[in-house]
Amino acid sequence: MAYELIKLSYQSKTPHLGSGLSCIHLLAYIYACQLRNNHRCHDRFILSKGHAAAALYVVLNHYGYISDELLNSFSQEGSILEEHPGVHAPEAVECVSGSLGHNLSVALGMAYADQIAGVESRYFVLLGDGELNEGQVWEAAQHAPVLGLGRLYVVVDCNKWQGTGRSQEITALEPLVDRWRSFGWEVQRVDGHDIEKIHQAMSTLHEQQNRPKVIIADTVKGWGVSFMADDNNWHYRIPTEEEVQRAANELKISTESW
Repeated sequence: MAYELIKLSYQSKTPHLGSGLSCIHLLAYIYACQLRNNHRCHDRFILSKGHAAAALYVVLNHYGYISDELLNSFSQEGSILEEHPGVHAPEAVECVSGSLGHNLSVALGMAYADQIAGVESRYFVLLGDGELNEGQVWEAAQHAPVLGLGRLYVVVDCNKWQGTGRSQEITALEPLVDRWRSFGWEVQRVDGHDIEKIHQAMSTLHEQQNRPKVIIADTVKGWGVSFMADDNNWHYRIPTEEEVQRAANELKISTESW
């Protein structure tokens, strides 16, 4: 899926590739292993770091939520797949996002409504670490434990960067585990590119019934490609055809089907 994301960035001439690569494992894991849809519940995923929309669309395509044709229309004139999820996004996209900091509050409201109605749906929200600069995130984080939202899950894509520099240097975020725990959340911190460790952390969190949960996922911006990894230029840069080929070689992907 990492290569599909790189190729999509090249074809659509859209940025935020580094931000998408840092969360591609997290997105894939949530869709593959956590979202339930049955007569008792309809689990939902909400992307709050909307600039990673391309990564979400690649994952939705991989798991059959959207077609190849729709994916390839990403960011083209008239497409419902915009650079940030908008009001015309497909049904599989639960919420408009892009203006950072809002969607934990949205998920909180949805989860609380379901709790009142006796619906057992779980809500998974992906935040960026730079997004934690927004005060509204912490207002929601303070309120969720008061409401006993045990089916609310946050995953923080902690790639240590934001648009203009290192996250910790712009606004001191650490100690993140202590901050979330002090508000009453169950907290796990893991390697955000290790699926087994992510699953172990999520399994541990599932054991806690009445508290909201958060995984602090330590990730690498531009994961998987040596010349993109931990380089904040890829917050804005678009790969050239040569760079796509180099990335494919590193990821051991054949490009003969281009």
